[in-house]
Amino acid sequence: MVVQDVATVTSVEAEQAPGLGLPVGLVRRPDGIYIDLSMLQLTLVAAINEVFHSHRYFAGLDYAVLIKALYGVGPEMPSHELVRIATDLGEIAPERVALYKPPKLGRGYAEYYFETLYLEAQELSDGTILPERATRLNVDEFVTEMWNKGILFGIEVAAVAAAIASSKPDRITVAIDLDPQPGQNATVVEVSSDLHRSDAPKERADGRVDLGSFQNRFPQIEANVRLLKKVPAVPGLPGYDTSGRRTAPEAPQDLTLSFFAGEGTEVRMLDDGEYVVSTRKGFLNVDAKSKRISITDKIISLDGVSGKTTGNLELAGAYEEFGDIQEQRDVTGSDITVHGNVYGNIISRGGTIVLGQNLVSGSVNNTAGNITIAGVASGSVIHTDAGHIQIGRAENCVISATSVTITDASNCEIIADNIRIELAEGCAVAGRDVEIDSAGPRRRTEMVVHVLVRDVSQFDQEIGELGQRETALQLANQEVQQKIEAIAAIPDVRRYLALAQKLRNQELQLSPEQGHLLRKIAGAVATELQSISTLRDELRPGHAQLKMTQEKLQRVIEQKLAATGHARCTLRMVCGETMVRTMPFQTTSTALAMLPPKDIKQRVRNAGGGKMLFCDSAGALNWQLDPRAPSTGN
Repeated sequence: MVVQDVATVTSVEAEQAPGLGLPVGLVRRPDGIYIDLSMLQLTLVAAINEVFHSHRYFAGLDYAVLIKALYGVGPEMPSHELVRIATDLGEIAPERVALYKPPKLGRGYAEYYFETLYLEAQELSDGTILPERATRLNVDEFVTEMWNKGILFGIEVAAVAAAIASSKPDRITVAIDLDPQPGQNATVVEVSSDLHRSDAPKERADGRVDLGSFQNRFPQIEANVRLLKKVPAVPGLPGYDTSGRRTAPEAPQDLTLSFFAGEGTEVRMLDDGEYVVSTRKGFLNVDAKSKRISITDKIISLDGVSGKTTGNLELAGAYEEFGDIQEQRDVTGSDITVHGNVYGNIISRGGTIVLGQNLVSGSVNNTAGNITIAGVASGSVIHTDAGHIQIGRAENCVISATSVTITDASNCEIIADNIRIELAEGCAVAGRDVEIDSAGPRRRTEMVVHVLVRDVSQFDQEIGELGQRETALQLANQEVQQKIEAIAAIPDVRRYLALAQKLRNQELQLSPEQGHLLRKIAGAVATELQSISTLRDELRPGHAQLKMTQEKLQRVIEQKLAATGHARCTLRMVCGETMVRTMPFQTTSTALAMLPPKDIKQRVRNAGGGKMLFCDSAGALNWQLDPRAPSTGN
């Protein structure tokens, strides 16, 4: 709303010409009615209440000035001065008070139905009779009577005036709430002008210019340089509903600038504000999560890798990129972290590679270290010579490593010693320890799992021969033992053996007569005792040979187990045609993972032979290699 015809006089002038018959806070001057802005809001509201409740109205009311005076909402005005709000003060006749009906209140607004109105026939004091006649509402009277009906704020004066001027009955919105205006949160702005990247083409050692690579000299920050400045919070403005009730705005958020000051920086209060200032010379490092700024020896990039920014990068140390790496761009270094998407190639000489988002039609290769991809890997090659690969979702990728963990894999070729996948669809997987929660085909692509099993068939023949020798010795020893038991079962022999055992155990003492009787019994069974002794002498080498054979068999089995290693496959749920079979190999499984991507795809998709472990469209599998079982390629 715009203040029209605003005139001001000083408080001194008001005292020299005080108003008559007006409540405190209102002053009548020759050119109109003034309101004293130096008064408290409660005083001014009480003054307006006194006027309106007596059915008086402000003629020529400037509603914008009234609202500004009472609620502080509206255009700027001189403070502590009188401001004109109307040209005069009038009184509403009783018959006109009845013309103003209660408004219809809604949520955040008030409506009023405007229609053709008539004053009833009236007899004047001199006897003159005024017949029934058409009349119209008055905008200034409307403000008064709406106030008396609870509408203390937000009247759309222009809309009311237009509705009164129109002869067409209509229901319009005559007042609306004012929503609180939010303030501005405290923010931090960058104030250093030294943060620039050199995009000049790289000059090779032979003097030629490499247009595919830039100098990429990440600028260093000197000590005592202003890096960040705090912009303080700005409070919001309150709102009011149509009844004049105040609605407080949401408090703006403040911030502590020291939270942004990391290693190599500190917060300083300077003449023109609060700053984060560098305390040492180094590279600018901004943590992507905490937004903490520090000065370190690590290279941090915010602009991504492309032909327009950096070209190909070959770095000597750790590297952290917050932008995207575009297609056909190479980044070579160690301990590489990329928070954006990767469409190009990353080569690391070691350390850890971390991709915070997606890898699309690119490649990641780590000589020695782990690879982590938080987002989606699509149409890419991912390899580490010695390390673990962890991916959120992989599609149409070739993946090889020491161990692999994937949440969701589809149409991928994977080789690793240890493989863990939650959902695998249409993949060809080869590993020594494979664990898949859910496996099945994807469209026309089959789901194949190969369990890598070392070919140790050279041990099987020896194990078989030793097993046969063990069985033969056990049978031979059993036959001799049965002969001994048969002779010992003869009554006289059994009695003599029992007595002899008790005498050896000193459980029995014999008299001379009993000793003579025992010797007589021994003479009677001497032949049988001699046979038992001969058979026992024969059994001793049989037991020794059996023990030696069993020990040798156990050693050969342990050698086979050591050569075979661990092999296991667990499919917790099969959803569609899935095949699991062994894949014998002569070299180490690590060598298989070192194959070129094309050979890996050929090997895992077209591998034949091996023992079939599972082939079904439903069910589960929990298989573990038994090293004692004979090796077979079928």
